[in-house]
Parts: sequence; C-alpha cells; structure tokens
Amino acid sequence: MIADALRKLELDAVPMATPTGRLVGASGLLLEAVGCPLHTGQRCQIETVGGEWLDAQVVGFRDKLSFLMPFKKAIGLQTGARVLPSPDKSTLAIGPSWLGRMVNGLGEPIDGLGKLGGEFPLDYTPPRVHPLRKKPVTEPLDVGIRAINSMLTIGRGQRVGLMAGSGVGKSVLLGMMTRQTVADVVVVGLIGERSREVREFVDMSLGAEGMRKAVLVIAPADESPLMRIMATELCHSIAAHYRDQGKNVLLLVDSLTRYAMALREQALALGEPPATKGYPPSVFSNLPQLVESAGNGENAVGSMSAIYTVLAEGDDQQDPVVDTARAILDGHIVLTRELAERGHYPAINVGASVSRCMAHVISPSHMNAARALKASVARHDRVRDLIPLGAYVPGADPMTDKAVNLHPHIEDFLCQGAKEPAPYANCVEHLERLMA
Repeated sequence: MIADALRKLELDAVPMATPTGRLVGASGLLLEAVGCPLHTGQRCQIETVGGEWLDAQVVGFRDKLSFLMPFKKAIGLQTGARVLPSPDKSTLAIGPSWLGRMVNGLGEPIDGLGKLGGEFPLDYTPPRVHPLRKKPVTEPLDVGIRAINSMLTIGRGQRVGLMAGSGVGKSVLLGMMTRQTVADVVVVGLIGERSREVREFVDMSLGAEGMRKAVLVIAPADESPLMRIMATELCHSIAAHYRDQGKNVLLLVDSLTRYAMALREQALALGEPPATKGYPPSVFSNLPQLVESAGNGENAVGSMSAIYTVLAEGDDQQDPVVDTARAILDGHIVLTRELAERGHYPAINVGASVSRCMAHVISPSHMNAARALKASVARHDRVRDLIPLGAYVPGADPMTDKAVNLHPHIEDFLCQGAKEPAPYANCVEHLERLMA
C-alpha cells in the first residue's frame, strides 16, 4: 500500500504536457516567440537547425508576442523552431571554491579549471539592503594610491567612480588599486572591454598572490548585451555574498559605461525611444538600482567598497553617464588628459575630484592638510601660464609665492610609479609634514 502511494506521488510529479512555444521572428538582437505564456526574466531554450539549443531570456512582451534575447550569438535559427521554457529555479551556488576563479555572466567557469562548487545559493539579481539598516562608513580604506589615500580618502563601504576619457590611465590605476588595496576578497567585473586586457589584468595587475583572493566575472566587448548586463549584476551578487559572510570586499567594475551601453542596446531593440545622447530613459533608472546594491550591509562585520570606471567620451565630463554616475556615487576621481600629457601619473586632478565620505573617516589635522594642499594647487594654477612668460612677479601675494615654491614638492608627492607602494599611514604623515 505504501509502495502504491509512493508510485502515485512520483506519477503526479511528472508533467502531463510540456509547454512549448514557437519562434516567429528574429530581428537584430531580438527574437519573437508565441504559443506559451512566458514572464519577463524567465529563461528559455530555442532549438537550432543543427539540433542544438540556444539559451535566451525573456526581456519583454506585447500582446501574444514574447520578446527574447539570446545570451550568445544567434546562429542557425529558423521560423517555427521550438521554444522551451526553462525551470525558474536557479542552480547557481557559491562557496570558498570560487576564489581564484574566472566566470562568465551566467556563473559558468571559463578558466578551464573544472566545475565550481558551493553550498550557498546565489541569486543573479543583486540583493537590496534597507537604507536604514546599512552599516555606516566609518573606517578609511587603504587603496595604496598616495593621491587618493591623502587627498580623496575612501571609506570602507563607499562607492566611487574613476572618470576619464580613453587612454588616460583608468585601467592602470585600477590595477594598482587591485594589488594594493587592503581587502579580504576582491571581485572584479571586466565588462565590455577588450578581450586582450583580460589576460593582462590577471597576469600584470592581479598576479598569483592577488588571484588567490579574487573572483573575476568577464564579459568582453564581443559578448551579447544581455551577457554584459548579467555579468555586471552577477559580480555585485558575488561581492554581496562575501560581504554578508563577514569579509571586507573590494568590488571593481570596468566599466559602468559599458553596462549602460548594454542597457541602451537592449532598450532600443525593444523599441524604447532614445532620449539623452541616444540613451533611453530606462538606462538612468537602472544605474541607481545597480549602484545602490553595493556598499555595506546590515551586519556589523564585513564591508563592500565599490570602484567603477566611467568613460567620459571625448573627455566630456558632462556626458550623461558621467553626470549620472557623479550624482549617484559617493565620490568621483577625475583623471585628466592634460596631466597625463605632462607625464603626471596617476593623472588625478585633485581639484576636480571629491570623496563624500572623507570627512567621516579622517582626523581634523588630515582634513586641514588636504584642504591646504588643494588651495595651494588652485593658487598655482592661476599663474601657471604666466611663469614661463616671465609675467609673474613674486612679492605681490605671499600665499601665491608660497604655492609656486611648494608646487614641485606637491607634484612629486602626487605622482606615483605603477609598482610603488603607498600605505595609508605613510601618505597621511607625508601630507601633514608637507603642508606644515
């Protein structure tokens, strides 16, 4: 009798029919299916002419049409192909074995080191933390960059943007911070960048020592927009997991602009009208949702600091993505082409940059010294063009004279070699001694 009951339960678990849709359209990035109800965010499999299955995700619908976007390049599709909904349950699980590994936007290993295991379920969507329960930013984060540690001090749990045009040194600076930041776990999202830079980042920026405590989520420029979006969100989920485990986590995303571009491609394919510089309105509502998933959590232990590179196209600091990032992040570090052309590396313009949490994590003497250095740089900039012409006459303004005499020492202080360490305590001591 028990055996009959078990057999009945097993039979009840077998579906009487498998819901199947049909592919009726393929235009650019978008596929259209009919025949079975699908909800947004649901995954599907589409049959190709070779008998293989292409993974896709539902991104919208209109009447009886469901709009799908493939994770990889769609090859071998034909009208009437079967569309099978995938189970809603996520099988992604994370654990300590993820450290030192490289995955794609679906959490699949791409480093050839075998399957990934884990005992904790991991959602592809980054978790949200109630704003009133977030742990405040109260401790400085040592990033190993003298100009940042001293002049733009970052706190544990802060979100900061590195803003610059192309070829000004964002990736090099990001690599320096990756190697030198004091953190238990480093999660790196390489989103929409050149595939050549992936191996360079692993070998030159991280190295064997850094790789042991890092997780890399990679979606190069030749991946589909959906994969770039999922990879960006996945690296936030991974960083949040380790944060909630009590680790001090550093999240690096290169770049936030490529994520916005992927959102733009998806939205335009769905027919959303372009607005500012070709970006549809939904892009500017998705960016805050992503950024707000970073930062500290509810636990007293553990932190999640996030650094995003933001590409200023044409060196335009009023670019819509740059402007939005400046408004929603806890600070911005501006790299300028003028400093880079003068051989000033890292090319950080301390006058145009700001850390909104700096006042909460440093001492009054440190703050006074940083303000004095900024004022000195500003005074020197006013007469910079007059000095080579011989038009500047010392003695008219003692404060300007002091700024001119101090400028070479400030330049030496703010410049730093790519392999030169700069611990936080040494940076602060050097700054206060320089401005005493």
